[in-house]
Amino acid sequence: MTSLYDRWILPGLLKAACSAPAIAAQRAKVVPLAEGRVLELGVGMGLNLAHYEAANVSEVIGVDPSPELRALAMAAPRSPALSVRVEDGSAEALPLDDASVDTVVCTFTLCSVCAPPLALAEARRVLRPGGRLLFCEHGLSPDPRQAAWQQRIEPLWKRLASGCHLTRPVSGLIADAGFTFERLERRYLPKVPRIAGWCEWGSARPV
Repeated sequence: MTSLYDRWILPGLLKAACSAPAIAAQRAKVVPLAEGRVLELGVGMGLNLAHYEAANVSEVIGVDPSPELRALAMAAPRSPALSVRVEDGSAEALPLDDASVDTVVCTFTLCSVCAPPLALAEARRVLRPGGRLLFCEHGLSPDPRQAAWQQRIEPLWKRLASGCHLTRPVSGLIADAGFTFERLERRYLPKVPRIAGWCEWGSARPV
């Protein structure tokens, strides 16, 4: 059963955090590169939908397990020319056929899925030959001192932020899932606390 916190308080907190200017700027670097039939892992509140180039996308299929977030996604701003479908489902068990999408978009999602390797394996499964993964994720800092603080804070952070992890090694997880990077950039996001501000983004294709 969904708790009152998850149902009424958490969506507002997530919207405030995930729509912060530094986060929105990162979305704008990645999402417009999507092409063809697109799967968005963890569509959440639909904050990416305004960034898609409708002329380059035939359809966006957003998957999320939360009914409250799916409702917000359906109401989120986007181009009237953008075809959007939002479905119930988890990143670890996608309701799509093999080799059925051209692009998988994954932004600020790997931090909160239950099993990142399985989610990435599913992304690889549904991508067509030549398809591309576009990603932007926060994760484990390369600075040992920051990483130590992330480890200390993560247990409380997960409880307050619906399972969000601070210590997942983003690019390592993607490489281990059988992707090769076309582009990989990394930095601390401005005006974001460093415990949650290490960001890695770019594009990758299945090996």
